[in-house]
Amino acid sequence: MARVLLFGRLADQAGWRERLIAADDLGALRAVLAGENPRLGEALVAPGVQVAVDKALVRGEALLSPQTEVAFLPPMSGG
Repeated sequence: MARVLLFGRLADQAGWRERLIAADDLGALRAVLAGENPRLGEALVAPGVQVAVDKALVRGEALLSPQTEVAFLPPMSGG
């Protein structure tokens, strides 16, 4: 099972920060999360949300293994 981490407002929306979830790729992982919580599913694909797989930012699809860590990062502002 992939280790899934949510940060910032994404964790607040979900009500959790870390879980183990079985999924073969990012698309399947997003589908599982959206099925459990449609608002979270929408938030995960919102503009500015980034995904890191094993601490490397990815765009598009990625395969997952049971040892994979997936982090969803909300948009950040700075100054």
